Amino acid sequence: MSFQQGLSGLAGASKSLDVIGNNVANASTVGFKSAQAQFADMYANSMNRSGNSPVGIGVAVANVQQAFTQGNVTTTNNPLDIAINGDGFFRMQSSLSDAAPLYGRNGQFQLDKDGYIINPSEKGAYLTGWLGTVVGGDPVPLKIDTSNIPATQTTGVTTKLNLDSRLTGINSTTTPFVFGDSTTWNSTTGVTVYDSLGNSYNVQTYYVKNTATSTATATNWDVYTTVDGAPYPAIVAPATQAKVGTLTFDNNGILTSAQPAATLNLTAKPGAAFAAAGITLNYSGTTQTGADFAPVAQSQDGKEPGVLSSFSIGKDGQIMGSYSNNDTKVLGQVLLVNFANPNGLQPLGSNLYTATSDAGDPLIGKPTTGQFGVLQARAVEDSNVDLTTELVNMIVAQRVYQANSQTIKVQDTVLQTLVSLR
Repeated sequence: MSFQQGLSGLAGASKSLDVIGNNVANASTVGFKSAQAQFADMYANSMNRSGNSPVGIGVAVANVQQAFTQGNVTTTNNPLDIAINGDGFFRMQSSLSDAAPLYGRNGQFQLDKDGYIINPSEKGAYLTGWLGTVVGGDPVPLKIDTSNIPATQTTGVTTKLNLDSRLTGINSTTTPFVFGDSTTWNSTTGVTVYDSLGNSYNVQTYYVKNTATSTATATNWDVYTTVDGAPYPAIVAPATQAKVGTLTFDNNGILTSAQPAATLNLTAKPGAAFAAAGITLNYSGTTQTGADFAPVAQSQDGKEPGVLSSFSIGKDGQIMGSYSNNDTKVLGQVLLVNFANPNGLQPLGSNLYTATSDAGDPLIGKPTTGQFGVLQARAVEDSNVDLTTELVNMIVAQRVYQANSQTIKVQDTVLQTLVSLR
């Protein structure tokens, strides 16, 4: 007579309750994956392989398997929170010097004092990926580069206008252009340009409908400029200010000159420079019609130095920095890792795993590609624990425990009866 079966049943039910209790305790743990105790029956080896129907000797816990199913995605206000929607794990390492990879689904990240992206574990594991625009190679800890981006000097200004054909023309021969006298010009626009150090220059452009040079089939608009409120080109007395170009339109209001304006060769401030070719003024698409003067579009290719103002993480894991000069720059790339058998990962605590040989070789890639999931910034993946299911499982495990204790009680009664025989 044996108590083995009942004892093994109690141990198995107790282990199942431990697993269920751990699931319930982590119902609010971000990225947690629920587990389930799996059991196997046990049989004693028979001598000479005799016995076709041996009686089992109880139950054993074969495995505690985690369910790597998708948890709900909840939005947050932290720009560094990242949820994985689909397959894959974040790749991390415990320190800058220890490159041994760790894996997890908890996307609650933050920046340390040096700008590295770390997870919220006690010591902080470093999120790894690729820096800059390069995708591939050995993963490295991701760091947000907060340094300024340099200025870009202006090499061209593109302006698209509609000039009002109804305006009264000005005879430049008798009424020379004077930027401070609005009776000597018809319309004006302004644009800010930058030298190599990001110093700004206000270029104001004036348009004069010149009756002295216009003909029956073409209308000429002379273009004049000032730079920071001073005539450009500079006036050498007693001469009048020189124009920088002429816009010629046919009787249909179409600009007929391919490149109507000259290049501005500005003098940069000390220590700075402009491109040797100067700044090209491009008026392609400008029209002359019987409608009010209107700037349609204007752009220039220079930028002042930029200070990092914010950054965001795209669904493909690309970390994009936004700067005060409206420029953007790729700061890094979050990668994902997948395994042929995720259940081969060994839990380490703090929502981290390490790979074992049972998991297979790690497959590294970019989110949204292949079998990898999509990242959602400002969001986290909730625990996939279903409390309703776990509470039902808890009741079942409790009843199994009670049933096994009852078998021990019956065995005890039988043994007591045998001992009491006279």
